[in-house]
Amino acid sequence: MSPNAETTITSSAAPVLSVSALNQSVAKLLERNYPLTWISGEISNFTRAASGHWYFTLKDDAAQVRAVMFRGRAQLAGFTVRDGDKVEVRATVTLYAARGEYQLSVEAIRRAGVGNLYEAFMRLKEKLAAEGLFAPEAKRPLPAFARTIGIVTSPAAAALRDVLTTLSRRAPHVAVVLYPTPVQGDGAAAKIAQAIATASARAECDVLLVCRGGGSIEDLWSFNDELVARAIAACTIPVIAGVGHETDVTIADFVADLRAPTPTGAAEMASRAHADWLALLQGLADGLARAMERKLLDAEQSFDWTSRRLVSPAAYMVRERLKLQALAGRLTHAGRAPHAAARHTLAQTRTRLNARLPDAKPKRALLETEVRCAVSHMAARLDSQRQALASLSAQLELLNPQRTLERGYAIITDKKGRVVRSPKNLNPREIVSVRLAEGSAQVGIASVQPMLE
Repeated sequence: MSPNAETTITSSAAPVLSVSALNQSVAKLLERNYPLTWISGEISNFTRAASGHWYFTLKDDAAQVRAVMFRGRAQLAGFTVRDGDKVEVRATVTLYAARGEYQLSVEAIRRAGVGNLYEAFMRLKEKLAAEGLFAPEAKRPLPAFARTIGIVTSPAAAALRDVLTTLSRRAPHVAVVLYPTPVQGDGAAAKIAQAIATASARAECDVLLVCRGGGSIEDLWSFNDELVARAIAACTIPVIAGVGHETDVTIADFVADLRAPTPTGAAEMASRAHADWLALLQGLADGLARAMERKLLDAEQSFDWTSRRLVSPAAYMVRERLKLQALAGRLTHAGRAPHAAARHTLAQTRTRLNARLPDAKPKRALLETEVRCAVSHMAARLDSQRQALASLSAQLELLNPQRTLERGYAIITDKKGRVVRSPKNLNPREIVSVRLAEGSAQVGIASVQPMLE
């Protein structure tokens, strides 16, 4: 065979696949032909990797298949998987290309036989949500300070011991009222609802805890009952649901005003720690002390400012006396000016007269008479001005507040320094200042009586 013939045969043959390409092609084929489906079996060889992924084998009496559930999905499982558990998984069929192993990629997992319960759970959840029982605006706020906490649970439940231990540690001052009821089994839902209704009717608690410990979905099923959900919604007391572990979710959690991850968490949410209250009260006390100190400092500053603006009667008298002296000086000057003008006029007249007098005696006699009249008039005017000045001085003396105080009167001012002139400006139990002739006093008003007309 020639080299050209060999080349022709090779080029016409099927393409050569790598192992990786083959496995990837098979994986796509499996994923395309086997969509998500529910598969039942028993768990074996379960391993939780450090990454959080779950690896296990799902088997029955005749066959087995490897399975993987990645961390994001495993966190939503709601229960801890153990070898020997009967489960149902929702998975796609795929191929692990690195080893060429056929396996299941699990999206969801549930205990075997809970499919019908889950469907009932979803139907009730949708029904109650449509009625608005889950609406945020329907949630009631928890009291800031709960004096009494009610607990709806079984007296034999470990959850009750956890709640009481937590309350005793955090808030020993809080009273606890137990409304005993079975939390699982036949008829438990109706009894739980009746206990919630009893707590609501008695209204003796500030907040109500509906709780029980963890368990299977069957154990917790009483808290997925419609009777319990409607009892919580109708309760007049804010309700905290603490049912099961953190991953357990019930209808009661959606209806309650607040959901706690565990019964212990419910107790912590319902009660504020005693130390926290003491710290809060100490902070409020410190704030009040600072506010009072600031208020007193402001009052002292206001008093100092007012006292600087207030003029004492003695200073007022000094100022008015200075004004009086200035007026007296002006009055004296006003009296001397006309007299000096008259003298000047007299001198001029005498000069003219002497120049024209052949005989000055008659004119001199007349002039002397006019001079006497002018002098007399000026004297009379000066005397009148002195009398007016004396009258003004006497009136001013009468208006002197100090003289009034010396006669037994007093000046009453309010806390703002304003003079009180009417009983309408006074209030009972008000503190006023009374200024007397020889000092002042602070007086409390016992009562106020208006003047009878």
